[in-house]
Amino acid sequence: MNIQREPMHAGEFLLSEGAGTISREAINVSAGPALEPGQILGLVTSTGEFAPYNPTAEDGSENAQAILFGPLSTSDIVRRGRAVVRLAEVSEAHLTGLDLAAEKALAAHNVIVR
Repeated sequence: MNIQREPMHAGEFLLSEGAGTISREAINVSAGPALEPGQILGLVTSTGEFAPYNPTAEDGSENAQAILFGPLSTSDIVRRGRAVVRLAEVSEAHLTGLDLAAEKALAAHNVIVR
């Protein structure tokens, strides 16, 4: 018997969010590897593009600002995506890249980790 792992579904990490789509924004994500929903993102200040949160970076991505809503494929060009940026409760178990600094930074945007 083959055991298969089902990938994370878009928004699976959300416990609750603001009415309508007030919690989400369309964003540009820098070129790079495939990303799953729940990836913590930081904003690269020189390009205005989001990238995976990296606490040791010095380009802006060291500041958690959003959580990727849906999956993105590997790409060598900038990708369009959606992210949760405000007014939401999210499941800690479904987030990628979360640390204490990211949790505090997200809380400043009213994105609360449960």
